[in-house]
Amino acid sequence: MTSLTHLSLYWNNIQGRIPSSIGKLCNLKFLSLRFNNLTGKIPDFHGESVNCPFEIPFPSLQILVLSSNQLVGQLPYWLGSLKNLVVLDLEYNSLQGPIPVLDNLKKLVVLKLAENELNGTLPDSLQQLSELYELDVSNNHLTGIVSESHFSKLSKLKDLDLSGNFFILNVTSFWVPPFQLESLYISSCLLNSSFPVWLKSQSNIIYLHFSNVSVSGIVPDWFWDMSANLKDLNASFNQLQGKLPNPSKLSADVMDLSSNLFEGHIPLPSFPISLLDLSNNQFSAPIPNRLGEILATTRFLSLSGNQLTGEIPISVGEMLSAAVIDLSRNNLRGSIPSSLGNCSSLEVLDLQKNLLSGKITGSLSQLNMLQTLHLSSNKLSGEIPSFFHNWSSLETLDLGDNRLTGNIPPWTGSVFPNLRILSLRSNALSGEIPSELSDLSSLQILDLAENELNGTIPSSFVNLRAMVQIQRINHYLFYGMSFRHYYEESYSANIKNQHQTFNKILSILTSLDLSGNNLHGQIPEELMKLLGLAVLNLSANHLTGEIPESISELNQLLSLDLSSNKLSGPIPPSISSLSYLGYWNLSNNNLSGEIPFQGHITTFDAPSFAGNPALCGAPLDVNCTGNELDNGKRRADEDDSNNGFTDQWLYLSIGLGFAAGVIVPFLVLAIRRSWSHAYFLLVDRTVEEILSLARKIVVHWRNHRRFRV
Repeated sequence: MTSLTHLSLYWNNIQGRIPSSIGKLCNLKFLSLRFNNLTGKIPDFHGESVNCPFEIPFPSLQILVLSSNQLVGQLPYWLGSLKNLVVLDLEYNSLQGPIPVLDNLKKLVVLKLAENELNGTLPDSLQQLSELYELDVSNNHLTGIVSESHFSKLSKLKDLDLSGNFFILNVTSFWVPPFQLESLYISSCLLNSSFPVWLKSQSNIIYLHFSNVSVSGIVPDWFWDMSANLKDLNASFNQLQGKLPNPSKLSADVMDLSSNLFEGHIPLPSFPISLLDLSNNQFSAPIPNRLGEILATTRFLSLSGNQLTGEIPISVGEMLSAAVIDLSRNNLRGSIPSSLGNCSSLEVLDLQKNLLSGKITGSLSQLNMLQTLHLSSNKLSGEIPSFFHNWSSLETLDLGDNRLTGNIPPWTGSVFPNLRILSLRSNALSGEIPSELSDLSSLQILDLAENELNGTIPSSFVNLRAMVQIQRINHYLFYGMSFRHYYEESYSANIKNQHQTFNKILSILTSLDLSGNNLHGQIPEELMKLLGLAVLNLSANHLTGEIPESISELNQLLSLDLSSNKLSGPIPPSISSLSYLGYWNLSNNNLSGEIPFQGHITTFDAPSFAGNPALCGAPLDVNCTGNELDNGKRRADEDDSNNGFTDQWLYLSIGLGFAAGVIVPFLVLAIRRSWSHAYFLLVDRTVEEILSLARKIVVHWRNHRRFRV
């Protein structure tokens, strides 16, 4: 097919490498292989070009699109020789290395290299591409300084995306760019000014993202005035200050000013807006009463992490298109407005960490699309509502740290097939843990800590399939996706006796926390089948019995807390094989015997074992001498017996010696009385010396025996 000029195979399921024989298509003008599963390197077509009357491959090529594949390796040198090339699109691959010299591509209009693994700097040769309309090198590993000279001849440039690299944008404060951009994305670049003054010249700009560029200070008034055409503004994660115009002068459909230092009142948009994110600032005062009315078509609203006061306005119920409403981490009071039940498109409702009170309103039962509900850290009361069973799509139910009472409903286990996170911690819930919770096959985090639950730990928990499996594949838990924005699920789990927030790796965290209740009985052997557990906390209960020997099967554990129970028996030696443990606590139980201080256990200090009077061995200061003391006592008793026998023989020997040495001679001397006086005088002195020596020997013997024992 050497006469072929157009070859388009995009959006199929083509696999394998790009065949080098394509290089024989000397007359090719259009080549598109995007959205396939192609692998390997972009071929070097030099060998194939000998069949063409040209020295380079594809001399007539105008359009080259290989995007959205799995191509690797460096960009081939021959790309810089395609003098007729108009569009070069290689984005969304895994291409590596530097951007080659492309200054011969005088006709190039579109250059898209985004979402690869490219490194090096932005080549100076780009300034020669005077016809360039779109330049996108975003989300690579490019570094270095981008200066005014890179753009000196790019007067036709309309779309510029340098975001997601490590560029330093070094331009003077009085620079006037030669272009009039319609879209500018420079997020994560480093600007060298308090605010990019050169933006003042860009009166046609529609899409502007300069998130995380380290700019600070008060936003100048001219910026709000020149931004009348803006449809998408993202200036998040900077240190911008001041108050926003109220009502807002912006007509942007998407406005993200989150994670800055803005203060004052929440501004009322002048026009309907699809996304408004003002989270993590210093806004105060109540939420405007008409906000929900004006945001009737808004898909994403986040005001979290501010200092907002007052009540949630009833008008939020008019946000019928909202997928995300996040008002968390403020000082909002009052009850949850029943009008929220009108927001039938809602996927995320996050009201946690406020001062809300009263019962959970029954109107929320209409939120059939709800996937994430956070109401924790408020002052909500009453029982867990029965209408929750309407939410079959729910993946996160977080009601912790409130004042809820009553029992955990048994139906909880049968109505949430997709539930990943269930947190009811720090309430006043009572009764037994329903065994039906084991039917939550998708559950990875179960937190019932710090309640008044009693009974035993259900052995049926072995059926929690998501905890039985080791979670190895990470899925980002994003909800309510709108205009590149999304709500990212997060959860604060009690690990290492402190709360740690997880978001990026939340989907692989598995945790079972039943601490701080009135549970009794033994630790079920079946819990040791939950092989995926990373956190197990059963502390502060009344559990008895021994620690199961099979606990070593939980080899994914990062945190283990069994403290403040009534556990007895030895610590299983196999527990030393839990090599991932970063925290464990067995203190304040009735454990006994020698601590198996070997392997990974040697990384833990004495407080992890304290409060077990019968435990001994390192790292405690109690030596394991129990058996030795018993043996020593027996030896001491034997020594006492033997020494008593020795003492008796010693005195008997002295007596016999006295008899042999005194009585016998006495009988002899009785016959010769003339010798008796001198002899008995000598004997008297000798016996006194012998008895004194005997007393010294006995005292020394006994002292030596006590010292040895």
